[in-house]
Amino acid sequence: MSRDTLIGVLLLVISIIGIVAYNWLLFFTEWSLIVLKLTAFIAVTGLLAIFAWIGYTLATTPPPKPIEEIEKELEKELQTEEQKK
Repeated sequence: MSRDTLIGVLLLVISIIGIVAYNWLLFFTEWSLIVLKLTAFIAVTGLLAIFAWIGYTLATTPPPKPIEEIEKELEKELQTEEQKK
């Protein structure tokens, strides 16, 4: 069995076990409200963390050079290559 196949089978089995455990906790125990609160907390926190990461990346990434500057740099490089010939 290849490594990718093994990882795929493990992910499938772990996911099915997780689904069964979550459903059991949600519908057949007295902890259903806690499970719902915890699930909502994790989902909202994860989503907001992704938004925060995107915001941080946008805030700290320098803007790209204008196309005019890039064109000037390319023209200079072409001129220096032509002079070398």
